[in-house]
Amino acid sequence: MSAHLSDPRTKYRPEAFPEDDGTQPGRIEETTPTPDHGEDSYRGAGRLTDRRALVTGGDSGIGRAVAIAFAREGADVAIGYLPEEQDDAEITASQVEAAGRRCVLLPGDVSDEKVARSAVIDAREQLGGLDLLVLNAAYQKQRDDDADIPTDEFDRVMRTNLYAPFWMTREALPLLPAGSSVIVTTSIQGFSPSPGLLDYAMTKAALVAFVQALAEQQGANGIRVNGVAPGPIWTPLIPATGWPDKLPKFGQDTPLGRAGQPAELAGAYVYLASEDASYVSGIVLGVTGGKHL
Repeated sequence: MSAHLSDPRTKYRPEAFPEDDGTQPGRIEETTPTPDHGEDSYRGAGRLTDRRALVTGGDSGIGRAVAIAFAREGADVAIGYLPEEQDDAEITASQVEAAGRRCVLLPGDVSDEKVARSAVIDAREQLGGLDLLVLNAAYQKQRDDDADIPTDEFDRVMRTNLYAPFWMTREALPLLPAGSSVIVTTSIQGFSPSPGLLDYAMTKAALVAFVQALAEQQGANGIRVNGVAPGPIWTPLIPATGWPDKLPKFGQDTPLGRAGQPAELAGAYVYLASEDASYVSGIVLGVTGGKHL
């Protein structure tokens, strides 16, 4: 094999993940093995020089990988995250700053409308503008059969995964100049839903429609809107979902035979944010290890 190629089946962990009781709060320090966010691997090429981005859920997982990649491509980044994830957020900030870019920390629960709207305003004010909006924050839990989901839990999923992106987009659109890009993290669950993630899958399917409708609406304003649909990606959200019996097989049902890492999604977000994708709007780009959307 050429020294410039890696076998996608074995580039990352192909063996089983350890069992977990599902009670951990979704922190990196409690996630074993530690996800790869591209800290040592992502190399920038100046594709987002002097852009200004807001990334929700930027403390860990896909959001951290996007923040690192955007910074190494030349963007300043604001990250939104829950206050209890401050330590993880500060590590993300250190990675952004090590790339020579500014990082603005915006703690708060975006399931609260005021917090969600303020994050957009604060990011724009502190970065001196805003032209990239990455709506990535999400919440999921394994659910019982027969739609036996407590209303407060259902409400939490809807407000975090669906209301917050709507609120933030509504706040941001009047502020975004032509050439801006909105990128929404959807999921393979929006196309191939699992019964155990009934409420989560509902939100992700709705976000696919949101991307497509908003892209058609905002084309006249020169704003591109796209989505990324991750497949099974190893992030702190996964062991916190409540899948102790599923973790050992997580991702092994993909054609590539393993789960993906956050670092493997970063390039998709960079592409959609960059001028390389200037004629791309209204798509949902799957990063699924070969699973069909």
